[in-house]
Amino acid sequence: MTFNWKKTIAVASFAALTAIPAYAQEMTLKLGHLANEDNPWHLGSVKFGEELSALTDGRIVVEVFPNESLGKEIDLINGMQLGTVDMTITGESLQNWAPMAALLAVPYAYRSIEHMDEVASGEIGDQIKAQIIEKAQIRPVAHFARGPRNLTSNRPIAHPDDLNGLKMRVPNVPLFVDTWQALGANPGPMAFSEVFTSLQNGTIESQENPLALIRSASFNEVQSHVNLTEHVRSWIYLTIAESTWSELSADDQAAVMEAAARAQSYERELFNASIAADRAYLEEKGMTFVEVDGAAFQAAAKDAVLMNVNDEIKPIVEGLFSE
Repeated sequence: MTFNWKKTIAVASFAALTAIPAYAQEMTLKLGHLANEDNPWHLGSVKFGEELSALTDGRIVVEVFPNESLGKEIDLINGMQLGTVDMTITGESLQNWAPMAALLAVPYAYRSIEHMDEVASGEIGDQIKAQIIEKAQIRPVAHFARGPRNLTSNRPIAHPDDLNGLKMRVPNVPLFVDTWQALGANPGPMAFSEVFTSLQNGTIESQENPLALIRSASFNEVQSHVNLTEHVRSWIYLTIAESTWSELSADDQAAVMEAAARAQSYERELFNASIAADRAYLEEKGMTFVEVDGAAFQAAAKDAVLMNVNDEIKPIVEGLFSE
């Protein structure tokens, strides 16, 4: 009988490959989001994938799709509910299904980022997550920070009395319009694409956004002051479809939560660094940062905020304002 060494090597190679199933890829999770590749949310998502792969010996792989390349936020949520998408980063948009998700971005509800973290990680946060799981069939596994919104202008505004009818652009959100009216400004909705030109020609005098957007939109060219109103502090969730979650073993669910916790810590480091870098850049470009009377702003905004939140979350918001 002739010895077929090529066949023997081939069989041995196949046996070697099939003998290590624990290290073979078994599941690929598709994670789509709206941020760009430089955003801490994207880098946190990539970190999550790296950690989960390491914790599962490569059995679970995460493919991250930034820049809405897998779809817009609502499309991704719908895809998760249908089972065509596994993960996304989403926040108060979930109030379309779970009303308590509105608590992620209530003006003046959170005094500081530490207070916000305390709420997000505590009993209220647990209630929000439970309702999202029940109503939206999506499970939050970590929360990422969002840059607080600040008011830009061409004069210092340290107190609500300084607003004095200031013409300002706000997003087309009734809560924002009513809150700024209560504070004494003259707010109006406007498409973001029109804001720079409108500031340039004097149609409006101010606008409000996080530092990263103030920087990327070059508002420093048409505004001289950043007033640190920090009127909206908010967070956003890294989420997994409940249908995907239910397919995981208990050990793999634990690995997902551990990877998410590591990603959350990593994202916060990047977030803190980006806030500092954005402020330094804007100051270098000539913008003056103004400390404001936060308590006065909160007190003046309270009634308008409470009028705009739904009855389910109103008692919680009242409690946050009184803390």
